Amino acid sequence: MSRILLRQLFDAAVSAADPALTLAEHLPNKPKGRTVVIGAGKAAASMARAVEAHWDGPLSGLAVTRYEHGAPCNSIEVIEAAHPVPDATGEDAAWRALELADGLGADDLALCLISGGGSALLSLAGLGLSLEDKQAVNKELLRSGATISEMNCVRKHLSAIKGGRLALKAYPAKILTLAISDVPGDDPAVIASGPTVPDPTTLADARGVLDKYSIDPGDTVNEALHDEAFETPKPGDERLSTSELVLIATPAMALAAAAKEAEKAGVTPVVLGDDIEGEAREVAREHAELASTAKPSSVLLSGGETTVTLKGNGRGGRNAEYMLALAIALDGREGVSAIACDTDGIDGSEDNAGCIIDSTTLERARALGLDAPAMLADNDAYGFFSALDDLVITGPTLTNVNDFRAILVQ
Repeated sequence: MSRILLRQLFDAAVSAADPALTLAEHLPNKPKGRTVVIGAGKAAASMARAVEAHWDGPLSGLAVTRYEHGAPCNSIEVIEAAHPVPDATGEDAAWRALELADGLGADDLALCLISGGGSALLSLAGLGLSLEDKQAVNKELLRSGATISEMNCVRKHLSAIKGGRLALKAYPAKILTLAISDVPGDDPAVIASGPTVPDPTTLADARGVLDKYSIDPGDTVNEALHDEAFETPKPGDERLSTSELVLIATPAMALAAAAKEAEKAGVTPVVLGDDIEGEAREVAREHAELASTAKPSSVLLSGGETTVTLKGNGRGGRNAEYMLALAIALDGREGVSAIACDTDGIDGSEDNAGCIIDSTTLERARALGLDAPAMLADNDAYGFFSALDDLVITGPTLTNVNDFRAILVQ
């Protein structure tokens, strides 16, 4: 029963972030002129579909999402591109988005649909840089253990569209951004690297991130990060005065929905926070300690985005790594089970959303000859849970409010 309840909690969290349920109430009045939709992110296609279902009037535009995250639309073109490392299809979509924005006037509306993943999917290198330059830096950042805020700080300063630059192109049109947050703290400037909002970070901040993680970006990128032409528009910029952003789903909303589901089952929810960051295995050890002192019939809920510093050659995203470290720290503790999944249905670059554990996990692993600590050291949490048949596989959920974790104490 514990596994069933844990899955119900995850499903409730995902449902709370479904654009079909959350978007319509935030749609604006029709403008005097045209309405052009520009979407980017793992939820972009489902958000576009929700707009079409509730918009009374003509629409046009495009929405770029991750491969296999598309949804059928009539007036809005849906484009699928690569994530987390950008590709030429995403680059072309970004060019087209800028062209759409550049043709708008004061009576027009740019309805921007932004969600997590949009930073990689709407990738357009700044003048003098190439897609290959951005891909190389992106790969190093993904391996480094950098936080999403740090990664997006660098991405914004190498981009021709992120960090408020899409809004600059759309000015003086009215810009309404409907956003689904996948970042700790729900900072609009970090969600998909903030293409329609001012950027408080600087070129010096971007250089500092690369220095912090000992990343050598090469001469071309290094020169760009010392060139004031690559600086992003800042708060107070008049050209961003027509831009407004509304959050239609957040990690906190997802945790609140899971908490209600737990209460219905007679379990007391304890929300640890919706903005937890840090190395996945370290967060797991902290949560194992909390679980050891938690009251029976309670569930520890948390969200946010952990990181993984890759040192091994195995497979597995941050949720799988968290779960393997949690299982080791709990060491078969009776009555404790847990789930950790990415709400977009994809844990890193694998085919699973996450994993599930219980008090039998390590015992079953030993029976199969699996060495849990060794596999954690090799960053091979996917291989561990795949062998146990304890992967949670949902397929793309078409939304994204980041990680969901629940530790059930019975």
